[in-house]
Amino acid sequence: MFDVVIRGGTIVDGTGAEAFAGDVAIDGDTIVEVGSVSGRGRREIDADGAVVTPGFLDLHTHYDGQVTWDDALEPSATNGITTIVLGNCGVGFAPVRASDHESLIDMMEGVEDIPGSALSVGMPWGEWESFADYLDVIGARHYSANVACHIAHGPVRYFVMGERAYEDHDASADDVAEMARVVREAFDAGAAGFSTNRFRLHMSRSGKVVPGTFAPAAELTAIARAIGEAGHGLIQGIADGTITPGDLDAMPELDLLGELSLVSGRPLTFSTFQASPQADVFRRVLDGAAEWNARGAQLRPQIIPRAVTFMSNLDTYHPFMNRPTYKALADLPVGERAARMRRPEVRAAILSDGDDFTGGLGALVGVGLGTALGRLFSLAFPVDYEPDPSQSVEALARQCAVEPLHFLYDRMTAGDGGEFFALLGNNFQDGTLEPCREMLLDPYSVSGLSDAGAHVTMISDCSSSTFHLTHWVRDRARGERVPLELAVHKLTGAPAGMYGFTDRGVLAAGKKADVNVLDFDNLTIAAPSIRADLPTGARRILQPSTGYLATIANGEVVRRNDEDTGARPGYLLRSSRGQK
Repeated sequence: MFDVVIRGGTIVDGTGAEAFAGDVAIDGDTIVEVGSVSGRGRREIDADGAVVTPGFLDLHTHYDGQVTWDDALEPSATNGITTIVLGNCGVGFAPVRASDHESLIDMMEGVEDIPGSALSVGMPWGEWESFADYLDVIGARHYSANVACHIAHGPVRYFVMGERAYEDHDASADDVAEMARVVREAFDAGAAGFSTNRFRLHMSRSGKVVPGTFAPAAELTAIARAIGEAGHGLIQGIADGTITPGDLDAMPELDLLGELSLVSGRPLTFSTFQASPQADVFRRVLDGAAEWNARGAQLRPQIIPRAVTFMSNLDTYHPFMNRPTYKALADLPVGERAARMRRPEVRAAILSDGDDFTGGLGALVGVGLGTALGRLFSLAFPVDYEPDPSQSVEALARQCAVEPLHFLYDRMTAGDGGEFFALLGNNFQDGTLEPCREMLLDPYSVSGLSDAGAHVTMISDCSSSTFHLTHWVRDRARGERVPLELAVHKLTGAPAGMYGFTDRGVLAAGKKADVNVLDFDNLTIAAPSIRADLPTGARRILQPSTGYLATIANGEVVRRNDEDTGARPGYLLRSSRGQK
């Protein structure tokens, strides 16, 4: 008798192969049969009419702090994720000296918009210095999903150079050698990769550019050689030049990434999307990556299949937050605040106020939202991430002969003040998600960029894994869809293979039993909501999905009918030379 049998589903095995009807049998943490299973299971899951897939991988998260206090790993766990990867964008929390905790918090809070107070109070500072120590802290815990971790360039550079890491000059030869040694030591301890930031908008809370942003090629090449010597893992990067290349004929940042992949002999995944109405930019990046791959590199453009959603409601960032009359009400509970704002005299005062701009990321975002109402859309249920441009706040206001900002004010303050709106920017520059379809179809792309755990009151793209299936396979009405098998492959087999996680990512005998059972016809992304459950009571946006009949990690059911079972079989995945 098997421990678990998933009976009678449509199996999409993660390889990209055609779906087929069958069963999946599990013993312990391992899949033992796929196909027609005659034996019974101690636990049987009826998958008749359901789709059975491998568990999804969330490649681009920032749970670096959260994994030290939380084992549920929401919002990823509520969207079919069974493996998360943290330590992206060149920021993280190891290595670190006891005197430098606040410096790394400053870095993370500025780049990823995670409340520094939550990180300061919630993390068990002092339990690690080296990256190996940090992995041991994670390795002592268990989670709803598996965890893999990159070592990040910013902390490495700061650990070696101190405040000189921020200065506008190159590291010394001794500095570079020490950074390479620290990175190699981390890979020997099980780092899944090395991440680096070359995106100039990524700045610390105190306004300093993240260490490593302007590091010369020689520094990165030395680190890449150390990674090559380790013989496993990969390099992750975000760079201005793969998002908004400035020259029509040259892409020096992409060329640098290609050289690093060649030097290391390892895959290199980097962010790209349609960042401007010049739709050919992402195509140039994809074509350039293919050219480098033809020369022996292993470049893997990392994409998100929808617009990056900059969210707005009364309890997050919004266009009225900088106005003096609003500021006097800002500490009221949101329902009471909305009711007060509906009073005619308060409404008139706020709408006539000028912005009292005192600086800071939130204030800047608020100002920006008020100037982009033509790309601001409601996220009321059912959520539409490819809306017709006629549904923007500006277009709807014009249809009603109302000033757009006044229209938004009345919508935001209606009811309990809970309605969310989203600025649909990257990937929706032309009012269509067709660029995302092109990126999904690229043979070298992998899906990621959820940023789960980061931008906690501004961005919540954690549901993008579910979106692959609901939108791109089932619901899209404004263009062509993609095959179910392709969408699942981009979430499972493709990223697992890139990382060398050869023991998971596909449904086959001998593989780890990370599995989703989906009520595909009823799979639904919920409207976003806010929960104040971070350390110190800090708030974050969550966006779960429903229709996950079961999510299984390492053979244990962690979610059943969209409810957390309390099981925590997930563990630290240490990369090693034995992986390909």
